[in-house]
Amino acid sequence: MKHRIIVLGAGYTGALAAGRLARRLRTDDVHITLVNAEPDFVERIRLHQVAAGQDLKVRPLAEMFKGTGVEVRLAKVTAVDADRKTVAVIDAGGADELSYDTLVYALGSRSDDQGVPGAAEHAHEIASRPGALRLRERLARLDSGATVTVVGGGLTGIEAAAEFAEARPDLKVALIARRGLGDWVSPKAQRHLRKVFAGLGITVHEHTEVARVESRAVVTADGVAIPSAATVWTTGFAVHTISAATTLATTPSGRIKVDREMASVSHPEVYVVGDAAFAISDAGEPLRMSCASGIPTAWQAADTIAARLTGGKAKNAPLKYNQQCVSLGRKEGLIQLVTPDDRAKNGMMRGRKAAIYKELICKGAAWGVANPLFGLPVRRRAIAASDKPKGSTVQAHA
Repeated sequence: MKHRIIVLGAGYTGALAAGRLARRLRTDDVHITLVNAEPDFVERIRLHQVAAGQDLKVRPLAEMFKGTGVEVRLAKVTAVDADRKTVAVIDAGGADELSYDTLVYALGSRSDDQGVPGAAEHAHEIASRPGALRLRERLARLDSGATVTVVGGGLTGIEAAAEFAEARPDLKVALIARRGLGDWVSPKAQRHLRKVFAGLGITVHEHTEVARVESRAVVTADGVAIPSAATVWTTGFAVHTISAATTLATTPSGRIKVDREMASVSHPEVYVVGDAAFAISDAGEPLRMSCASGIPTAWQAADTIAARLTGGKAKNAPLKYNQQCVSLGRKEGLIQLVTPDDRAKNGMMRGRKAAIYKELICKGAAWGVANPLFGLPVRRRAIAASDKPKGSTVQAHA
């Protein structure tokens, strides 16, 4: 019987982990199943572009993993039983239960409305493709002069506001930030950011708390109603509720606690990658939810699993930061160099060069996912006899 590896989620981290495992392990020894609710790979870091009306390349998962030995299962995950080592899913054929020997949990995160009244009912999210497409339709229906208000002054909010303002110069775009605009980047980078926003005509409401969202306005904690024909909510992310409903050790927010090798601290046959993982960086700080954090966790988990199954030893992937890449429309960008613990340094890149650099980063990430057997040498190795399940008995490999 083959060792059963199930990967939940085919975003950047899940798809990368599945492809890396396929490069490392023999198909005669393992069966890798990649479970995802959608048939295509979604470039999440570009969803603000989708909302702005741009079309991205379609990458069907079935084509991406053809010939790799990875089985793509289109289904929605409804529950994980870490004690029984099973995953409950539902697809077009109904409910089903999948058993695993090793699990890679990569279900990622969703938009977090933070409980602000009216946000769930009246604001659009761009953390998912359906959400981005709904916003795209809404923006397309807006008349000239209408106001689009982006709530959230983080990377997602800044990129979204700039994208909308550039794509639709006939609209009024506003950004509401709880803190100062881009106050986590260097002073020089902040000045560039303000210059670009001014050139795009974006109105910025800094140091502003949102009390509630209405159908045609965003009301601040001071009682000021900011007109908004379309409100976009980008205040942060929350993990899916599935993890909190398991017996896996989690933080109060539902992120799964993992060790340096991305294995669950309570269930070592479960590996967690991406936004769902509560992992500590090499600088000693929790990794933030981001593509930059998630990709190294996928490398680490896949290499650790392969090494443990084949009797080898995995090297540590770098869990640290080097830069923050910000797109400011299609013609402008900002690359902020940071310390390993994600604090801004003096070095930066801006303007057209930064926009090209960010575009290359996005394309490189998508290419790496879409070509799972390229990039590294394919060195498939046999797994150790002790890790080969006997009959129907599930063997742990911790």
